[in-house]
Order: sequence, then C-alpha cells, then structure tokens
Amino acid sequence: MLVAPHVSAAARTMPQPPRVHLAPAPYPFPTYEGGPAFVREPRDELFLLAVGNLVAQRTFYESGTERDERYVRLVGRLAVDDPAWTAGLLRWLRGEGNMRTASLVGAAAYVRARLDAGASDGPSNRSVIDAVLQRADEPGELLAHWTSAYGRNVPQPVKRGIADAVRRLYSSRSLLKYDTASHAFRFGDVLNLVHASPDPEKPWQGALFRYALDRRHHPETALPPASDTLLTAHRTLMELPLEERRALVTGPDGSERLSAAGMTWEALAGWLHGPLDAAVWEAVIPEMGPMALLRNLRNLDAAKISAEAAARVAARIADADEVARSRQFPLRYLAARRHAPKRRWAAALETALGHSLSNVPALPGRTLVLVDRSDSMFWDTLSERSKLTRADAAAVFGSALALRAEAADLVEFGWSTKEVPFTHGEAVLDVRERFHRLGGTHTTKALRDRYRDHDRVVIVTDEQAAPHHPGGPAEPVPPEIPVYTWNLAGYHPAHAPVGPHRHTFGGLTDAAFRMIPLIESGRQAHWPWTDDATSGTTTAD
Repeated sequence: MLVAPHVSAAARTMPQPPRVHLAPAPYPFPTYEGGPAFVREPRDELFLLAVGNLVAQRTFYESGTERDERYVRLVGRLAVDDPAWTAGLLRWLRGEGNMRTASLVGAAAYVRARLDAGASDGPSNRSVIDAVLQRADEPGELLAHWTSAYGRNVPQPVKRGIADAVRRLYSSRSLLKYDTASHAFRFGDVLNLVHASPDPEKPWQGALFRYALDRRHHPETALPPASDTLLTAHRTLMELPLEERRALVTGPDGSERLSAAGMTWEALAGWLHGPLDAAVWEAVIPEMGPMALLRNLRNLDAAKISAEAAARVAARIADADEVARSRQFPLRYLAARRHAPKRRWAAALETALGHSLSNVPALPGRTLVLVDRSDSMFWDTLSERSKLTRADAAAVFGSALALRAEAADLVEFGWSTKEVPFTHGEAVLDVRERFHRLGGTHTTKALRDRYRDHDRVVIVTDEQAAPHHPGGPAEPVPPEIPVYTWNLAGYHPAHAPVGPHRHTFGGLTDAAFRMIPLIESGRQAHWPWTDDATSGTTTAD
C-alpha cells in the first residue's frame, strides 16, 4: 500500500497506534546516507519530529530552519486534516512529552493554519492555545513567537486562549520570577494586548494585574498591593541597606524570610552585590527547585558547602517525588554528572536517572539492543547550549533497556559491531562509558552479525542507514519477531518498511517505552495521549 499525498477522511477516524506505519515509496527514496528508505504517514512523521526536535536546532542532515519549517508545515496540514489528533499531540508534548517550545510553536501553527483554511471542526483554537501554556512566562513567549512569525495582528482566538492561561498562571510569586526585563513581553504587555479579566475565584488577582501594569509603565512609582504579603515583603527586602543584607540571609530564619519574599536564587547574587559563598548557598538551598540544584552542583562544590548541606542536596536530587515533579529529561542527569565531577553526587544522580527512566520496561526473554554509534549521532547536540549528543541519549536508553531486561545482548554498531559488557545492577551512567564511535550506519550488517534467535530487537538510532545492503535493516530478523526502532532524530526518511511486528517510537524521554509490553501482550496500543490499551484486541499491524 502506498502513502497517498493526503490521508482519507475514513483513515483519519481509525484508531492509530503510536508506532510508525511505513509504506514503500513509489520511487527510489533514499536515506540521507543513500540507503533504501520509506515514506512515513504524516502523523507518524510529525510525531517523531516533534518528540526529537528542539526548535531552531541544527542536525547532521538538516538545518534548524529546514526542520522547523517541516514541523510547522506538518502541524498546519494536520490541524486542518485531523484537528483532534493534532490538538492531542500538542497537549501531550507540553505535558508528558516535556517539549515546551515545540508545543508553543505548534499551537501557533495549528491556529494559523485553521484560520487560513476557515476550519471550524475539532478542538477550538482558543482551547489549544490555553492547553500548551503551563508556565507564567509562556503567554509572553507565545506572543513573542506569534508577532515574529505571523505579524503584530494577533487573532481573537489566540488572545482569548492566552487570557485563559493568564488567569491560571499569574500570581505574585510568578510575577517576581518571570516579569523581568529579559523578557520581550512583560506581564503588563500581555495584559494590555489580551485584556485578561481577573479570575472571579481569585479576589487578589485584580490588584495583581494593576500592579503588573504599573511595574511596566510606571516602575518608579509602582507600589505592590498592601494586602499582598509576598510582594510587600519583597519590596522590604529590596529596600534593605546593602550592608545588612548578607546578615539577614545567613542569620536565623534567613531562608524562611527569603522564601516569604519570593527571592529566587537567580536574583540573590544581584541583590547581595557579590558572589554566593557557602553560608549563602546553604541558606537558599531549601528553597531551590530540583532543576536549580542540578544546574548548580558545580557552584556548590566551588563554594565548599558543608558535608551536611551536600547530603541534603543529594537526598533531594535522588527523591522519586522530586524527580517526578521536576519532569527533567533523563539526559539532564548525565549532563549534571559531567559538569559536577565530584563523586559525592554520583549515587544521587544515578538514582535520579533511574527514577526518570521509570517507563523503561523489564522485558522478558532474550532481547537484542542495538545502539547506533555512527558519526551523525555524535555531531548532533541535543540543544544549542548542550554538549550532550544523540549518541549520549542512545547509550543511556540502550543501557537502561539492557540492564532491566531479563536477558539482553547490548551491542553498539557503526561500520562494525561490538558487544558492550554490563552486569545487572550496574549504574546506567557507568555502562554508558563503555561505548565507542564506530563510523557509518551499517544497520543491516549489524543485525546479520548479531541476531541469534532473540525474542525481540530494539534499535536505538537516527535511521539514516548507509546503502550497503538492499531492503530494510530488519530483513535478517524473522517476520514474526518484533523489531522496535527508537528514533532519536525524526528525519523524514525512515529505514524500515511497514509490516507485522515492526514498530517505531521516538523522543528524548522514556514516555513511549511503555508501549512495548502493551504491544507484546496482544493489546491495542494507541498514541501516548490516548488510552494506553484496550484489552482483548490485537495490534493493528
């Protein structure tokens, strides 16, 4: 079956699994390396691109502009052709998918396309805008993106969706954290543009909105509402003489006073007019969030905080509830270990990484895990500010799968293959250190060399196989054996054709790993933002 240029209305109403359905192209369609490739159905292409794409990030085979344009084009097409599916994807991206910028850019593209097409079916434009805004700086960020991409004429559905979010998100504490000069749209700018009315169930919000407007337009005379204890306490701290400030921070109840005034660790150095020493760090640590602690491990070491304070930091980093609340990418913990080399953080970071990979299943039987170590995997960093690569992500996910499986062969591949030794119970981050760089992407050869009657195969890759063997890379594996491709890049060409027991997932989190045991138990796997399974049905492929 060939992939048509547009999906029929009947096909769009059918339940769709999260794995990728592929069909042979009607003409030779190569991977970027020249190997045989296959065309993805638009929803599959958008899903894999969305979960593996950090906006404006260049990759080995595509510029950041090319990827972003492809993303916007796909969102726009599906916003009209399949609005319910597209709205579900965007909500999931901002929630469990944890892709903040992609969801904001996608929501804007969703609305623009539907307005241009005059579409009115499916989820409303207003509700989609509201759903992706989950942090108080995001209404301004979405407006900044909209005016940059589409002009200063902001449509009413966008304004109304942002106004709904403003009522949810704007508070005294969020104003102190996010209403800063570094933002293109301040809180007052957003309120001026969208005309948000206060939430009737928040009687304090009207005064807060007026203060936000005063801060923006009359900062020299703006006074916080007298009834707002947090804002008035913050003003009192800001007016404290400079020579008295450090003593307040390090004195009795210093941490509590900072918290009561909404003083963040980011603002503390500027307020003190100097660097943070051990005493100041130890005072502010109780009020820092998990991400802030991860970012500052090296600073805490440099300040030489006490062993007792370090133990408290490590305990919070390793706490399962804290990890769940922070919703960090698993790779954040690898980055923190690299940037904070002291061994006292290693155990906590490994434990936190384990919590962040909770969806990686303990697969029964024998599993072959193939991890792509080709040059393109090393070239692509996960963001412009990160030194971590897709090769790092592949090694972490592959190691986690192997360590949790009942019996696994963990193999790295490029031009050649090498077994990666491990012992059950080892740390994921320790196993990751045993991988190498192995040149090109010889996926088919790797399977021919390493498949030995395994119960399943998992390939962690960017799918850009080299042209040294005809057909798809899964051909050496019997058709009744499941082959799962974990795609880390979301490129347009796919390395494997459609067929029974052939599935593709993707992303920089572990969210979709939970689909593997559902598929193997004979249950219908849906997209991650729909019901997980319907008992008693077989998989669509």
